[in-house]
Amino acid sequence: MPKAKAKTADHKMNEQSENSHYYAVIFTRRAKNSDDARYGTLSRRMIELAETMPGFIAVNSANDAMRDDNFAIVVSYWKSLKDIENWKKNSEHLMAQKLGRSDFYRDFSLQVTRVEKSYHMNNPDYHPRP
Repeated sequence: MPKAKAKTADHKMNEQSENSHYYAVIFTRRAKNSDDARYGTLSRRMIELAETMPGFIAVNSANDAMRDDNFAIVVSYWKSLKDIENWKKNSEHLMAQKLGRSDFYRDFSLQVTRVEKSYHMNNPDYHPRP
């Protein structure tokens, strides 16, 4: 039997939007020092932890290599505001927030928004270059 493909964040969000609305937490930050290996370790751990939380749907992130201010954005998707509140209050996440403020972030912002619709396009003929 062929192995099923893992669902991408876009697929998970589209499935969620077909059933009902969901929420996006948009976190932008500028780092004090982009070379701090501790931040990468902590960031990966927070994603692993979020994936275990009730109501978590998916996460996407990107860095802006065109800017010189260590800018990045992380968007996580949740089924409800209550799920987001529980994530915010998670003890390990609280410790990471404290470290972010003291050691890693020059500044940051966070917005929570309700997603009413989501669209996805998948081009089966697209093959990235090796």
